[in-house]
Amino acid sequence: MQSIRRSTKLYEDWLAAQLRGDLVRADLRDKHRKMQKDAFAFLRATYWRWAETVLEICPELKTAPKVLAVGDLHLENFGTWRDVEGRLIWGVNDFDEAALMPYALDLVRLATSTLLAHGKQGAPADAISRAILSGYRRGLEDPCAIVLDRKYRWLRKLLVATAERRRDFWRKIEAEKPAKAPPRYRKALQASMPKPGLVLRTARRTAGAGSLGRPRWVALADWNGGKVVREAKALLPSAWHRAHPGADPRIRCGDIAAGRHRAPDPWYAVADSIVVRRLSPNNRKIEADDPALQTVSERVLEAIGRELAAVHLGVSDRRQAIKRHLDKRDAAAWLADCAERMAKATRSDFKAYRGATR
Repeated sequence: MQSIRRSTKLYEDWLAAQLRGDLVRADLRDKHRKMQKDAFAFLRATYWRWAETVLEICPELKTAPKVLAVGDLHLENFGTWRDVEGRLIWGVNDFDEAALMPYALDLVRLATSTLLAHGKQGAPADAISRAILSGYRRGLEDPCAIVLDRKYRWLRKLLVATAERRRDFWRKIEAEKPAKAPPRYRKALQASMPKPGLVLRTARRTAGAGSLGRPRWVALADWNGGKVVREAKALLPSAWHRAHPGADPRIRCGDIAAGRHRAPDPWYAVADSIVVRRLSPNNRKIEADDPALQTVSERVLEAIGRELAAVHLGVSDRRQAIKRHLDKRDAAAWLADCAERMAKATRSDFKAYRGATR
């Protein structure tokens, strides 16, 4: 296995080549800073490294049934949005690294991220794994979107945007320095507006961790008495394809986001290697400092597992194959074991990276 320093250099060379001169180097420097913060932030920022190493560290997962999977799954890859009926939905909301791969890899990355996010203060790997798999098995039996209106009112209370978060959202958006978006990003942003011809104020946006370095633009417009916001971000082939050249290289985020068991965001659109989404206080990622994630309960992990099953069954129904694979495993011990191995490898890479860059 190559060193993390060498791995980072090779990935960033690939990223620059894929973006053909559009690499945002200031954002890449921000990414390097985030990678030095802690092991959880490092995991979020380095999906390419996970793709390179997971089947070396957990080779028994190679034969698990394949699905169109999220790939870069972790605790902060969940959020809220309004569906076409105006209902508040919660679930996975970032599919940039989606690819065909063994279903179990999403479960392992999710459990690993939970271990890293909460460290010694959190639940042990076996408890985390049992909760995730409990929800996942229920989701296999009855896949559906998680609508935060009736059955999940307890989750809605954790996730609903407070007045303070609404103020913070608009303060950050309106503080973005205006800059002229390149024509293809402006075209995508204009097409996503609720009415043709709205006057757009565009600006560069820096957000997230794993996608830092890619161009990301935001557009703000006035419409019917208020502001509307859209974000456009460059899409690339999944880093899974880079690490596994025989994999299907197509960009699949649009397919998985609109899966049959989801209530998709009607403003999420993919065209010309750009993904566009609506931003609002109710269309947002749930970050680690959010009350819902400060202490991840068994109930939250079960909901996460259930949502993941709905995602995995959204494009092709591999339910029976997945159930047979799970039934041959030793309860949740296999997931806990793989998560602990991957957490150990991630911490080792994090320490090596931080040491090499100081």
